[in-house]
Amino acid sequence: MERLRRILHRIDDRGYKAYKDIQGRYDFDDFELCIDHVQGDPFAAPSRVRVLVPARTARFPGSTHANRSRRIALEDYVTRAFAAAIRAHVAGGRGSGGSGSVLVDEPFQEILERSSCFMDGGDVEVRFRVGLPAAGRRVLGRAAETILFEEIPRVVHDSLRYDKLDAARLARHIDANDDQDALREIIAAKGLVAFIADGAVLPRRSGVDDRALLEREDARVVPFASPESMRVTFTLPHAGPVRGMGIPEGITLIVGGGFHGKSTLLRALERGVYNHIPGDGRELVVTRHDAVKIRSEDGRSIVGVDIRPFINNLPFGIDTGFFTSANASGSTSQAANIIEALEVGCRLLLIDEDTSATNFMIRDERMQALVEKGKEPITPFLDKVGLLHGDLGVSTVLVMGGSGDYFDTADRVVMMDAYRPIDVTGRVEAIVSGDETRRKMEGGDAFGDVTPRVPLRDSFDPSRGRREVKIDAKGLKSILFGRQAIDLSAVEQIVNISQTRAIGDMIHYYSERYARREFPLRVGLERVLEDLDREGMDILSPFKEGDYSMPRIYEIASAVNRMRSLRVRKQA
Repeated sequence: MERLRRILHRIDDRGYKAYKDIQGRYDFDDFELCIDHVQGDPFAAPSRVRVLVPARTARFPGSTHANRSRRIALEDYVTRAFAAAIRAHVAGGRGSGGSGSVLVDEPFQEILERSSCFMDGGDVEVRFRVGLPAAGRRVLGRAAETILFEEIPRVVHDSLRYDKLDAARLARHIDANDDQDALREIIAAKGLVAFIADGAVLPRRSGVDDRALLEREDARVVPFASPESMRVTFTLPHAGPVRGMGIPEGITLIVGGGFHGKSTLLRALERGVYNHIPGDGRELVVTRHDAVKIRSEDGRSIVGVDIRPFINNLPFGIDTGFFTSANASGSTSQAANIIEALEVGCRLLLIDEDTSATNFMIRDERMQALVEKGKEPITPFLDKVGLLHGDLGVSTVLVMGGSGDYFDTADRVVMMDAYRPIDVTGRVEAIVSGDETRRKMEGGDAFGDVTPRVPLRDSFDPSRGRREVKIDAKGLKSILFGRQAIDLSAVEQIVNISQTRAIGDMIHYYSERYARREFPLRVGLERVLEDLDREGMDILSPFKEGDYSMPRIYEIASAVNRMRSLRVRKQA
């Protein structure tokens, strides 16, 4: 500890690169400080720093990290506590660039597995960034001493010791995560694809603020109440009995007038693949883990996807069994998005007509009469959704406000009326039985093949300029991979930039370890996730990276599929 102080005094007012001298490990009174990587410039990314607190000091009870679910929740909570302590104790803003900043990868509404905090047998490690202070490009040694010897110890003291935290609030956080994991297993065993608890609050404050909308702020805040016909009750480990709406496997339509809450319900379901913090309003809105939100995506790149279940006989002999396009249309992109999701194991599709290609979703009897099937290459989703479930066991939850043709295929229909769900399945059955459709089913009596693809190793070049590897997240929905940008703006289930950052480095890891062995995409990515589960996220970076959180296989695959350099072959 005193050695670090002497170094800071010695390098004070020297050139900024003198900070390299402080890299190393230092023992403080009740924790160890590790300065792993020092930035080369005050305007560069802040320095990588870790603190390690032994179990005898941290004293977190074994019950707080007794299983994987509870450990992830504890690490998430500790990261939040560390961020709050930074706001309380770190002054910031002392010099050039990011001087004086102390940053940790602070979570939002979801509880995710992260690399910012690790619990190991009661020992606690937190990884964060420090902007080492400078005047121009000269070391401010005394200011750095204040950060490292005064502010960071206060942050550690207030956030990484059990006796300094709100024990009841911590227990609620961990128990809520435990309950959501248990509930996801329960619904799968009961043949449900999703569950929305009575009393859940689904509307969000805004498109950029994912916190719950408050009742005093908006009349749309109507606590969710299940229709009696769909109400189920489950007993959770901590919350005890909970009641709510269970959505069964099969085809579920969400209908209703505009602005009555259809899309709000679907957005809650798409986020239900993740667990949420207490107070979010969606703590007991749970969707099966293999659900994927699908939309159209004009202009995206598609490589080697067999879209024949939906699209055949394109003009000029274009091959839809190995469809490739640098500028896909709405219908071809939506077809590819579905097939790509199925390719990596999706078993629940979430679709909103508002973000779908109309000609992909429906083709009514009048259009069938005008344009004969031989002249129409698209088989609408309407004619494949039932086969998806019957042939492949893939369920669909679909928001549909504009076409009653889907009534013929639906197993369950829920109408949203002023944000309240009503089971109108019986009314729909009466409508269908009294008004038989005259449209013709198209697309045959089988869904068709989902053909695995093998990405080729030369698809993945992470180099840029003099750097062999240059990968960076440019916001939540964009990855710079070498010289190319991967556009993820239509991948709606990425919720944190730390997931985006991890996806970029996972693609590189995949390309180095498994693409060269020519595994099918799903097999290779599953191997990556198995490696991460066994060895941890540190395998993704040469540094002790604290800015990752775990994505799902579906979002990783989505990024691979949107690489314009991608080259594939069909699995032999």
